[in-house]
Amino acid sequence: MKHRNAIRSALLAWYDAQARDLAWRTSPGDRRAGVRSDPYRVWLSEVMLQQTTVPHAAPYFLSFTQRWPTVSDLAAVEDGDLMAAWAGLGYYARARNLLACARAVAGDHGGVFPDTEEGLRALPGVGAYTAAAVAAIAFDRAANVVDGNVERVMSRLFAVETPLPDSKPELKALAGDLVTDDRPGDWAQALMDLGATVCKPKSPLCDRCPISTWCAAFQSGAPETYPRKTKKADRPRRHGVAYVLTRGDDMALVRRPPKGLLGGMLGLPTSDWRAAPFSDAEAIAAAPVAAAWRDLGAVEHVFTHFSLTLRVFTAQGANDGDFVWTPREGLGALPSVFLKAALAGERLL
Repeated sequence: MKHRNAIRSALLAWYDAQARDLAWRTSPGDRRAGVRSDPYRVWLSEVMLQQTTVPHAAPYFLSFTQRWPTVSDLAAVEDGDLMAAWAGLGYYARARNLLACARAVAGDHGGVFPDTEEGLRALPGVGAYTAAAVAAIAFDRAANVVDGNVERVMSRLFAVETPLPDSKPELKALAGDLVTDDRPGDWAQALMDLGATVCKPKSPLCDRCPISTWCAAFQSGAPETYPRKTKKADRPRRHGVAYVLTRGDDMALVRRPPKGLLGGMLGLPTSDWRAAPFSDAEAIAAAPVAAAWRDLGAVEHVFTHFSLTLRVFTAQGANDGDFVWTPREGLGALPSVFLKAALAGERLL
């Protein structure tokens, strides 16, 4: 690739001076001095950061590593405790995969992560991106680590006209051409930092970019128009009913099935979620127990693939029903969709 050495030299020099100080990261200076990144911390951070921002994930990372400082500690946790600790990070299948992977590393690998992409890919729930990231950052393997930030940098650096997502293979190939055996872990993190702090989705800070000299999108005068994108289809809407059943200071929760959306989490009892709104009669008929249910209105929540309108009904409960009665002060661990509905039931919205 033309200018590869110049691009790499400029970006790594920038990273040496501008690397973000992150709780899970070993600084470039320490890495050059021979300090290795902890594979457990790298893996945990990468799983948490999928579909989540650094400021949101950081407190969870600190909490997890304080409670479970090694992968073997994490492997020993009860499923329910892990799901409660994960509440608020979303995409709860990641939490189930996290626990399955930790148990595989602890049980099948003696608590030591495999040090190759192939070995990491064989772990439960570890996909191509996470395997590449851990291989590069923790073990300095020359892996091609491509996330959304890296895709954006590549699309601008080479002015790729094919819109996302169709351009993903091309962008990955372009990124791969820049990977060498020289500092692969720092290189991966430098690209991520550049995309997160300089080559931002909107209003990129091209005047601060260490590789703008070679950036075709910058030379075009319209870098913010890259990456090209195919217009997204409208997000479908679903409707459901949540039931806020109280008994004194306690609220009735249920454990959701282990598979599916929010699987294994504690949540409010709900109806099915469907395309058509629920009438009052349908909402009461779907209630978990017979009671004097009152309509409190609705809350809105947006998932990745659909939007949800959730009507909220409330009633006073008794001892009937298979519920987990939970004090109000313990509701903060609920997934956000159920916390919204619970707060509506408490008339706090």
